[in-house]
Amino acid sequence: MTVLLLEDEFPAAERLQRLLLQVAPDARVVAVLDSVAAAVAWLTDQPAPDLIISDIQLADGLSLDIFDQVLVRSPVVFATAYDAYALRAFKANSIDYLLKPIKLAELQAALLKLREWRTPLAPARQLETLRDSLPRPERQYKTRFLVRSGEQLLPLPARTVAWFQSRHEITTLVATDGRRYVVDYTLEQLEKLLEPQHFFRLNRQLITHLQAVQRLHPHFNGKLKLDLSPAPTDEVLVSREKAGAFKSWLEG
Repeated sequence: MTVLLLEDEFPAAERLQRLLLQVAPDARVVAVLDSVAAAVAWLTDQPAPDLIISDIQLADGLSLDIFDQVLVRSPVVFATAYDAYALRAFKANSIDYLLKPIKLAELQAALLKLREWRTPLAPARQLETLRDSLPRPERQYKTRFLVRSGEQLLPLPARTVAWFQSRHEITTLVATDGRRYVVDYTLEQLEKLLEPQHFFRLNRQLITHLQAVQRLHPHFNGKLKLDLSPAPTDEVLVSREKAGAFKSWLEG
């Protein structure tokens, strides 16, 4: 039996492989993937495995999104930390789901159920049932940053951030009072962590808070020139491609 594991936590993936060896010595793990993108690419190019064991939450989103992008012919066992009551309807209409931390007996029962399954449920129906029963948590955005001030570490509320700038692979947080702090995040990471209602990626170097934007000036070739407060040392430009989205963001 070939098994594809979709799990973004390395210890959990290792533990699951050990459990598999105990309950199904004939099982062969063909790949361990940690993201939706990697799973879609693998399933597009490789033969369908006999079984997929998948966490709900992967590194770049919900594993449910895989089924929207590629036809999955394999039966799926979901491993999740969600409450059992929320998934009761899904359990009745799927191969199985396993609550983390996965127990040996539960994995053994899931594989037994798979072997006895004569007409596996279509993945599309699995997905529909799961989506109806799974409460999607609201995304949590970063509300504070721990910054260094001399020999001290200070919690700085995100609402007091004016803008972030990246130069020479160093990211600087500039507060509304003009103080500057180096933070251990790239702008790409910050884009995912910051509330998009309040923060906007202006260009390759800058992410600004709404409150820092003072004025907009039409610029050459459809670009926008911005006045921020506190003012950066360099000119702040928004490309023609981003100008429309930026104006819409400002209007709310």
